[in-house]
Amino acid sequence: MPVSPIVGIDDDQRFALMKFRRSVKDVTKPEHDDHFLLRWLRARQWDAEAAEKMLRDSLAWREKWGIDSTLPEWQAPEVLEKHFPSGSTGFDKEGSPVIIVPFVGLDVWGLLHSVTKTDVIRMILRHLENYLATARRQAETRGPQALKVTVLFDLEGFNIRQYAWKPAAEMVFTLLQLYEANYPEILKSCFIVNAPKVFSLAFSVIKKFMHEYTISKIKIYGTDTKKWQAQVLTLIDKDQLPVHYGGTVVDDNGDPRCSLIVKPGGKVPKSYYSRNTTGDSEKEFKRVTIKTGEKHVVDMLCGEGESVLKWEAGVDHHEIKFVIKRKDEEGAETVVYGPKKIGEGPVDVGIMPITGPATYSVIFDNKSSFLRSKKVFYHVIVAVPERDLNMNVEPDDDK
Repeated sequence: MPVSPIVGIDDDQRFALMKFRRSVKDVTKPEHDDHFLLRWLRARQWDAEAAEKMLRDSLAWREKWGIDSTLPEWQAPEVLEKHFPSGSTGFDKEGSPVIIVPFVGLDVWGLLHSVTKTDVIRMILRHLENYLATARRQAETRGPQALKVTVLFDLEGFNIRQYAWKPAAEMVFTLLQLYEANYPEILKSCFIVNAPKVFSLAFSVIKKFMHEYTISKIKIYGTDTKKWQAQVLTLIDKDQLPVHYGGTVVDDNGDPRCSLIVKPGGKVPKSYYSRNTTGDSEKEFKRVTIKTGEKHVVDMLCGEGESVLKWEAGVDHHEIKFVIKRKDEEGAETVVYGPKKIGEGPVDVGIMPITGPATYSVIFDNKSSFLRSKKVFYHVIVAVPERDLNMNVEPDDDK
């Protein structure tokens, strides 16, 4: 049955749709109905000319990447087939595909040492295109509400360290740009569950590259299983979800995570490694000895606009207080991170958005210690993602 006619738009919006439809009739296909066209109009606030440019740019991008020609037949490298985490056990209550991503299984370091960034992006695009094709088939019987996708990201075990690595960060920002430019308004709802506190820092950075519509569809939950499962079950019936996520589905092995259906990914064996990825070299940590009763201050200048402050820091023995302060042009000083204790265990890794003009002071404070000096090592930088990350990728990049 055909998808139902458009409802819920006013006369001005109908006029914009008519104008847009007429202006792109030379490039649209039979399947590009009004529901499809509305996605681009809404993404450009009903500006028909801006929507036309966005759509034409996207169609050119699809041709360049072979989205509708070579991608469906593309043979993914074995490491991606085995170690890319994603899958689906059903549909939400309106018939949309439910995508489940066990994020801890995404070994970005291992994958980018085994294949190109283009390969990883192709894999993600192929998965997304397959889900959207399923959504279109669902819409034939369930109506236009099935045309979007519902996503569940499981961040159990999330480690920000991987994403502070430059090639991984570049890939994340590249994917966000590709998504926002070419898949407007396909997201019905996104549940990010089991998110550790450190994820809020990462999300505050990446959401600057996301459209307000996308951000509005994302709900982030911590490790309170009952709380997030209750919310997930308002949109998805139990018989469409793995037991692990509050549903009733198990795979043929009886696995509550449905690992045969929702591939868990996992650490990539080094036998697949074949690439010397830029940024692999050991960081040059600055090392200082901070005497008892003293502190060490690293001042970082943030110019006009928005940037990102990234750090890695540790102590050879014992622990030290760590805090970050911001001082504006008038000299007003505020604590923007911490204080917290950094110990001799795992290196503390962090990332946070910053704004200027201002000076950010990263402080290692040993004033409370009257017996021991502390040997501290650290690597601190201020970066502007648009300037310092290579977010341009071509289909045959690095091939």
